[in-house]
Amino acid sequence: MTSAAAPPPSASSERALPPVAILATVALGCVIIAGILMASYAPRRPPLGAPGALLALGAVTLVVAFVMLARIREFAWGTFAMVYRWALLAYAISAGMIGFAFVHDHVTGSPLAVVAGSLVVFATSVPLAIAFTVARYADR
Repeated sequence: MTSAAAPPPSASSERALPPVAILATVALGCVIIAGILMASYAPRRPPLGAPGALLALGAVTLVVAFVMLARIREFAWGTFAMVYRWALLAYAISAGMIGFAFVHDHVTGSPLAVVAGSLVVFATSVPLAIAFTVARYADR
């Protein structure tokens, strides 16, 4: 039996897009590692050198992903915007609930600032990866 599957797309038919989803995932990984490092010191006050550096690296990586995305001319921007808005709403609510837990547990000062920054990267990187992946395969 032969299958009637479509032939795989050739390299010329795939349009080259920047690695936006990969960069968003790297940014997410940076803040997850920073959170794990901070959590390993609970309930003591964590050292903030490595988590702060990972947060900075994640934030810079996320900004680079957004800049690369903004430079794409032919893209399903309507689809991207719709998916990004709804995913951002969901992840902002999740990040807000996580942030509330830290405030409720009386985390203050610099550790709270690192956690809050990490939650911002979390709440924007995941929707970016989701929306970019959906829009890259949508019709323009």
